[in-house]
Amino acid sequence: MKRVLIACELSGRVRDAFIDAGHDAVSNDILPSLAPGPHIQGDALTALAARSWDMLIAFPPCTALAVSGARWFPGKRADGSQQAAIAFFLALANAEVAQVAVENPIGIMSTHYRKPDQIIQPWQHGHGETKATCLWLRGLPLLVPSHVVAGREQRIWKMGPSPERAMLRSITYAGIAQAMANQWGRC
Repeated sequence: MKRVLIACELSGRVRDAFIDAGHDAVSNDILPSLAPGPHIQGDALTALAARSWDMLIAFPPCTALAVSGARWFPGKRADGSQQAAIAFFLALANAEVAQVAVENPIGIMSTHYRKPDQIIQPWQHGHGETKATCLWLRGLPLLVPSHVVAGREQRIWKMGPSPERAMLRSITYAGIAQAMANQWGRC
């Protein structure tokens, strides 16, 4: 049984997949969890320092990092939010935990940090959609596709404006959460 911190996770989906696989998993976000279960509300770096963890899976905010928002980069550089986002990402990636996975969309971390170890898609894990998702890994193997399906719809990209849009776009697909728990939980 591993002690797993799922940082910057609001949905509890990855946390619950690890719990179902027999691990001591806790989600963390500055907001309350959308699903009941072990959750530390507050800063991820504080949660990381609060106890010893065997594995960290982190989903840092991407609004200042993803290339999809490049047109707003000049303002984010000027107000310091992009540098803060880079520093937060790097603090998670360099955490003193044996096994680390940091997730983010295609963005500037490929140049500010390093190229991702892997880019995964929902359709590789049971969902007929596209959403390129980068993984920076340390002490963990690449995720092996668990259930390749037909269909390549860009549902997430087509999502209309709403107050919940960013939160809905950030929820990890259930098949990816399950693949993480099944494959990384055994390492």
